[in-house]
Amino acid sequence: MCTSDIRTEFSLSAADSSGRSCCGPDARAQTLAPVEGLDYLIEGLTCGHCVQTVENAVRAVDGVESATVELVAGGVSRLTVAGTVALTAVRDAVIRAGYSLASTS
Repeated sequence: MCTSDIRTEFSLSAADSSGRSCCGPDARAQTLAPVEGLDYLIEGLTCGHCVQTVENAVRAVDGVESATVELVAGGVSRLTVAGTVALTAVRDAVIRAGYSLASTS
């Protein structure tokens, strides 16, 4: 039966030595890809401050060597990233900075 009790404390247990969780692959096994000039399309940038915000957020990601935005104010701007980095980490940094990747469809 369901209750309205909210549980705020959770216990953690060590993962097994195989590096896999019970339901899927180990999150630590995220693929790192060496990238030279990998481009992402970003929506919502309108000025130099927006550019600076995204570049700084992406440069803070482990493995990023450089991040440069080509601004198209009010349109779709291009973020170029170089380094050895998990591709999803770049996307997540852009989202945390308050912007979104453009749809490629």
